Amino acid sequence: MNTNEVIGMKKFDVKDIIRQACEWIVDFFEKNGKGCNAIVGISGGKDSSVAAALCVKALGRDRVIGVLMPNGVQSDIEDAQKLVAHLGIKSYTVNIKDAFEGLVNAMPKELEFTTQARVNLPPRLRMSTLYAVGQCCNGRVVNTCNLSEDWVGYSTRYGDAAGDFSPLSHLTVTEVKLIGKELGLPTELVEKVPSDGLSGRSDEDNLGFTYAVLDKYIRTGVCEDEKTKALIDRKHELNLFKLQLMPSFDPQF
Repeated sequence: MNTNEVIGMKKFDVKDIIRQACEWIVDFFEKNGKGCNAIVGISGGKDSSVAAALCVKALGRDRVIGVLMPNGVQSDIEDAQKLVAHLGIKSYTVNIKDAFEGLVNAMPKELEFTTQARVNLPPRLRMSTLYAVGQCCNGRVVNTCNLSEDWVGYSTRYGDAAGDFSPLSHLTVTEVKLIGKELGLPTELVEKVPSDGLSGRSDEDNLGFTYAVLDKYIRTGVCEDEKTKALIDRKHELNLFKLQLMPSFDPQF
């Protein structure tokens, strides 16, 4: 794709978006942690890679810390290591296997530990890990979710959906990939097919539609297949609560 790619009704000037994102990151740290470090959970996928790269460009590699968090053996951990080496950032590896199994084993036996509970527990443990590292390293935790995933609720509340600042949450998968390519990230990381790491299925398999179709719908409102459109709308409506502040009772005195 060209630097000025037409996405939806507007041109996506990737160089200008990168400039804006870096200025925004610098401004965030000026106001919310001057001199602090950016703490990024590194999975080896496009989102954590691009988020980390933007932080390096904005703050310098000495203020970005990557955290690799396998749950036991991670088959693609070499991708995360490749990203760390490519950016030249400090990193730590924290294996969450013992914490995960300890919590699972500590659950009351009369409770059914559902598949959904098992899927969502590791992201929440990883977020706890990032905040622990952050408090040890004068850090602010990077949220790495993108607009496409947020739109249909493909994230774990208080897991990967948490963080102190979010450079990608208004950018679609298509746009995040363009940024990654412009920043010179390894192609295999930018184009890596995202998966849940559990079922052997890709994110798109689980969602029931491609990110290309979703991104077009987000930016233009156009989705040719009515069933797909209805599925996206339903997921969006059901998961809006993830993007909103927790409801709180406001007593009227």
